[in-house]
Amino acid sequence: MDKLNGLNIATARDALRNGEVTAVELTEACLEAAGGASALGAFVHNTPELAREQAKAADERLKAGDAPAMCGIPLGIKDLFCTKGVPSQAASRILDGFWPEYESTVTQKLFDAGAVMLGKLNMDEFAMGSSNETSTYGNAVNPWRRGNDDTALTPGGSSGGSASAVAADLCLGATGTDTGGSIRQPAAFTGITGIKPTYGRCSRWGIVAFASSLDQAGPMTKTVRDAAIMLGAMCGHDPKDSTSADLPVPDFEAMLTGDIRGKVIGIPREYHMQGMPEEIDALWQRGREMMRDAGAEIREISLPHTKYALPAYYVIAPAEASSNLARYDGVRYGHRARLEAGDGITEMYEKTRAEGFGAEVQRRVMVGTYVLSAGFYDAYYNRARKVRALIKRDFDEAFAAGVDAILTPATPSAAFGLGEMTEADPVQMYLNDVFTVTVNLAGLPGISVPTGLDRQGLPLGLQLIGRPWEEGELLNCAYALEDAAGFVEKPAKWW
Repeated sequence: MDKLNGLNIATARDALRNGEVTAVELTEACLEAAGGASALGAFVHNTPELAREQAKAADERLKAGDAPAMCGIPLGIKDLFCTKGVPSQAASRILDGFWPEYESTVTQKLFDAGAVMLGKLNMDEFAMGSSNETSTYGNAVNPWRRGNDDTALTPGGSSGGSASAVAADLCLGATGTDTGGSIRQPAAFTGITGIKPTYGRCSRWGIVAFASSLDQAGPMTKTVRDAAIMLGAMCGHDPKDSTSADLPVPDFEAMLTGDIRGKVIGIPREYHMQGMPEEIDALWQRGREMMRDAGAEIREISLPHTKYALPAYYVIAPAEASSNLARYDGVRYGHRARLEAGDGITEMYEKTRAEGFGAEVQRRVMVGTYVLSAGFYDAYYNRARKVRALIKRDFDEAFAAGVDAILTPATPSAAFGLGEMTEADPVQMYLNDVFTVTVNLAGLPGISVPTGLDRQGLPLGLQLIGRPWEEGELLNCAYALEDAAGFVEKPAKWW
């Protein structure tokens, strides 16, 4: 058998059930791989003792013959998920020293299914970023390189540590969260699969909030089948989350037939952005051809309010962030600034938040506070909410006209170098979300599938957008695309 940490979830599950390998052996292989990959900056809190304990328990369940699909599977957990007794900082200094006394619903579901936690993974601070350069832990690094160039590349953000760890075979899968593309963009940058389910499909309870009406958890895996398996374990109604949908969770893996004959795949004309790189456009064209060859009907559609999506998103998300982050004040938990004689509570708030929040988080809190202020609420926030409703209506009309899924690029480029997009122009960084934010604004499921390499040997992905609550159908379309693309490339090990 190949190196155990190089297995995917489906293969490892079968090997575990057949007795070809134990959960302890699988876990040790991943712990060794993660321990030797500090140059990637993916793991930020290691939990080897907990992992070994969970692996032993998984082996007992496997021996008993009644183990779920995720039993014994070693995972990395994004630092945004609260994990009981393990540091959970959202990659921010302001949560330094925070050890939750409770478990997030998603991680609890995974642990109930027998999954093993190797540790916590790097991310952009409070999930605000597209390059994993805003973390208090330092940068996460993409395991891919441009040809023979040793320039360190971004793994994308905010789930950059998750993407890097999965792509480098440090774990078999990882949790991510997606507020404007933070699962799908890093998945595309690192040649893995990432799905953001419908808003409400996975509980948000115990996940540190960024923008509550946009945040959604999802799996980041090596294959579409793995995404189906892991998503099934993460989903389900949670009474602790008022936005959690009380819907049955289908067997997503059983829906992977690869048969998309007769399905209608929409191609939105508005996604032909001015200045789109030739390689991205060519990849998108190949994607259309692959879906057509698989038996789908390709239909051009219009999503006319797409051009307003980025500005609407960058009003709504910071507004919700400024509200959510008001709780971090140095009083109850986390970092508190050192005070001088005569300082009162106002000075404590100001100094703590100035020290605890990084530049990007401060920028978004200030923008959010501005657009919510009395004089600008209607001009910005209410107008953005109206645009959001129109964007959702565009998708509703496309699906009502018979479209089953929508095919778009996942990102406007391949991974860029760390430091190449400077703080001098944050808008340039925000443009990375141009193809993904519409999905969050409309609350739809979306998946990124690796489908090729650019001329420098870096992975590129395509995105499929599905109908609400139809993750099974979406995964099946992605399965057909994955099969047609035949992407099997892995990064050459340098770390």
